[in-house]
Amino acid sequence: MKIYDISMTIEPDIMVYKNYESKKPIFSNASNFDTGSHYETDLKMNLHTGTHIDAPLHMIKDGLTMEHFDLNRFITKVRVLDMTHVSGMISTQDLKEKEVIKGEFLLFKTKNSFEDHFSNQFISLSEEGATYLAELGILGVGTDGLGIERDQPDHGTHKRLFNADIMIIEGLRLKDIEEGIFDMIALPLKIADVEASPARVVLMK
Repeated sequence: MKIYDISMTIEPDIMVYKNYESKKPIFSNASNFDTGSHYETDLKMNLHTGTHIDAPLHMIKDGLTMEHFDLNRFITKVRVLDMTHVSGMISTQDLKEKEVIKGEFLLFKTKNSFEDHFSNQFISLSEEGATYLAELGILGVGTDGLGIERDQPDHGTHKRLFNADIMIIEGLRLKDIEEGIFDMIALPLKIADVEASPARVVLMK
C-alpha cells in the first residue's frame, strides 16, 4: 500500500486566500528550556488556513457545524479527476466528460496544484457545475484551490453543495497524484461549534 499526503504544511509563510495576512498562522513560543523545563508553542490560526473542511455554517446562517458530520464521511473511496486542462471554472460540460455518477466523492486536480503562490485567477467550480453535482447526488468534493468558488457574491457554489449535503474539502495538493480511484482519510480536528476545521488528508492506493 502506498500513502500520499495531499495536505498543505502549516507554516508561517503558507499560501493563504487572497494573500490576507490575517489568515497566516502565527507561531509563538510559550515556554522553552531557557525559561523552564519544557518546550511549548502557541498557534493562532484561521480555521480556513491550509487544507481544511468546510461546514454549512460557513456560508449558511444557522447552518450545521463541524461536529454534526458523521465520522464515516471522512474515510471513504474517492475519485481524482484530472482537470488540469481547465481554465477559469470547472463547468457542467467538464464534469460530463468525466462521466461522474451518483455516490462518488470527487477530488479536482487542477492547475492550482502546480502553484506555490496564490493567484486571484485560481481554478474553481462554477455554480452550474455545483448544481449538476447536487442533482447527481455525489457525496463530496475536494479542490486544490483555497476556495471551491471565486468571484461569487452570493456564494452560490458553496450553497448549492451544502444544501445537497455534499462535503467540501479545500486546499488539497494533488500535483503528484494521477487520475483514478483511491481510499481517502480526511480527519478534521474535533472542535465544537465551528464552521470549518483544518484536516490532514491522505490518499491510499
